[in-house]
Order: sequence, then C-alpha cells, then structure tokens
Amino acid sequence: MVSVDSTPAEGLQVVVADDEQPAVDELSYLLAKDPRIGRIYPANSATEALQLLEAHPVDALFLDIHMPGLGGLELGRVISRFAKRHQPAVVFVTADEEMALEAFELAALDYLLKPVRLERLKATVQRIIEQLRPRSETEELTSSGELITVDQAGVTKMIRRSEVRYVQAQGDYARLHTPDGSYLIRVPLSELAEQWQPAGFLRVHRSYLVAMSHVQQVRLSKGSASVSIGESQLPVSRSHLPELRERMSANRLRPRG
Repeated sequence: MVSVDSTPAEGLQVVVADDEQPAVDELSYLLAKDPRIGRIYPANSATEALQLLEAHPVDALFLDIHMPGLGGLELGRVISRFAKRHQPAVVFVTADEEMALEAFELAALDYLLKPVRLERLKATVQRIIEQLRPRSETEELTSSGELITVDQAGVTKMIRRSEVRYVQAQGDYARLHTPDGSYLIRVPLSELAEQWQPAGFLRVHRSYLVAMSHVQQVRLSKGSASVSIGESQLPVSRSHLPELRERMSANRLRPRG
C-alpha cells in the first residue's frame, strides 16, 4: 500500500521509489531538509510510483535502478513516452556507477550515487527547477551566461555559473570547478576572465580565475599569497594581489559617516 507524506503541497512534488524502505526514508529525510521541496511521496516499487504519477501532479521522480519486477530503468523508459508537458524529471539513485551511461541515454535529468550527499542532492534539486522553468526564461539565462552547457564522460548537461567556484587554465581550454565536479570547456582562461568579470569573477593568477562569492579567506605568508575556496588552496600572483585586496576591502563593513 502506498503511503503519502503529509507535508503541505508547496514547492516541488516528488516521488522517492526504492524497494528498500530505509533507502526511501533516508532520501526523503534529506529532501525534506530542502525548502524547495514540498510534498514527498514514498514508493517501494515502480508500480507504486506509477500509481502516484496517475494520482498526483508529480514534478520529479527519484528512482532506484534495481527493483524487483519493473525496475527503475524500465520505468524511465515508460516515462520517456509521456507527452513532454506531462513528463516529470527523472533522477536515478543507485550504488551502481556503471549504469550511468544507460540512465542518461533515457534522458534522465541526473544520476545520484548512494550514499547520497546533501550538497549533491541540492544541486540536483536546482536542476529540476531549471528544467521546470518556462522555455523563454531558460533561454534568457543561457544567453546571459547564467546557464552553461558542459560535457562530462559523454554526457551533456547544463550548470549554473553561480555553481562555479573557480576556473583553471588548461592550454586553450578552461576547467570549471564546482562542488559537484569539474568540466572542461573550449574557452581560454583569458577570454573567460573578461566575459565573467561583471559576474564577480577575478583573475588571481595566470592559471586561475576565482568567483569572489566563494572565496573564504586570503592568506599572506613570506611574500606569497593564496586564496581558500572549499578545500582548495589557490596561488595568487603578485601582479594580481592589489586588485584582490581591493575587492576584499570593498566588502568590509564600515561605520556610517
């Protein structure tokens, strides 16, 4: 029997389907921490998930790939035949990393590996929201540079520029580093630094461009300088240090008058 969570139907309505109840409970618990999530419908089989789809306006499904009977991939194929305007986003959740390629061939929005990390799940929720945006709004974000098309392991997807913590030069390419992973794009760092400067990015080294909103601290030691972003420590060249100091100083709180 399908049980329905009593959370008010505000925000995204999602189905969490897994034949193991502890896995359903854990993912539902993590999703409930996100204020963008409204109602969470638990299911212990793909059949129950289908019943919930018929009964409720579901925005996204989090599907375990390996379930008895109708599996997650099979359900994904069924959903892919839905009319586009009635198609919920599909996110596969599994410990089987080798199934990622087949999952994305079914036009899955994302692929989460167990155990699911909260920060990784937040990024997935953001992707669901982006997919649900009206097309005109998405196109506006893309044209303004807020959405970036990237490729990784044969999979093409879109990320938000605000997710990028720093950029690393790699010849005529640039590698975008996000909490979720890194992505190589065919744009030189010098060109990207010029394009993204209005969005709060600053060149701190010939090999690095950083998002000032992600800089946690600046360290000065024996004539050298570096910035801390997450777990990364990036060098700051002497020629770029004055501008970095100026940007950091501009964000200091000062008394009025």
